[in-house]
Amino acid sequence: MPKIELSRVSGDYGFIASDENGHTLKMDSSPESGGQNFGARPMQVLLMGLAGCSAIDVLAILKKQRQDVKDYKMVINGEREQGKEPSLWKDIEVEFHLYGDIDRDKATKAVELSIGKYCSVSATLEKAGAAIKTKVFIHPAQ
Repeated sequence: MPKIELSRVSGDYGFIASDENGHTLKMDSSPESGGQNFGARPMQVLLMGLAGCSAIDVLAILKKQRQDVKDYKMVINGEREQGKEPSLWKDIEVEFHLYGDIDRDKATKAVELSIGKYCSVSATLEKAGAAIKTKVFIHPAQ
């Protein structure tokens, strides 16, 4: 079972979380909530997890299909519920930017498989009520 440890290291809400392999992540609350911008907000970390999870899926699928992805980028925008506690992610838009000579249909199918079937983070967010929409952009290799 994975083990996560969290320690306060900066101000009231500045934390470093680490896993059993020594990988670390800095987190903090917003300055409006007493934080110091020491790290990412925990809810942003969820979107970062979505990006990482889906990126691994998409790139693995395209690699198996012998698509030569020269570069890769994602942009995620999310909107949270207003006036609720807890304030969950409501609408999430994910842009997949793939660079290289890549078949658009294969890229679109890889994204659909990731978000709809393989990515545990997207499944977790959707079970909590988030609607995830995707866009795929193919760019020539630079």
